Amino acid sequence: MANIKNPFQPLLDQLPAPMRNRYFLVLVLFFAWMIFFDRHDFLTQWQLNRSVNRLEKEKEELSGQIKEAKQERLDLEVHKEKFAREQYYMKKNNEEVFIIPDEAEE
Repeated sequence: MANIKNPFQPLLDQLPAPMRNRYFLVLVLFFAWMIFFDRHDFLTQWQLNRSVNRLEKEKEELSGQIKEAKQERLDLEVHKEKFAREQYYMKKNNEEVFIIPDEAEE
């Protein structure tokens, strides 16, 4: 039988010992795959984490707005007549309505 020589042997001999180890190469390829190419790669997880943080902030803001709206609704239910007179200029017969704005509203 003829002794077949590997044409890449001189190149392989120049590599450091860990890079010639097949287990090390498999481990490096596995980590590269998990970090860059996998469906749940590092970049995707980072973007998802940012969107979760943004949505949590938005949720806090909206819950604050909901509380304010509920308070305004309760206030409106208590002061219906005041709201109707100020916003829609409603009045009783033989009555004039004068609206004097508060200084705090300006």
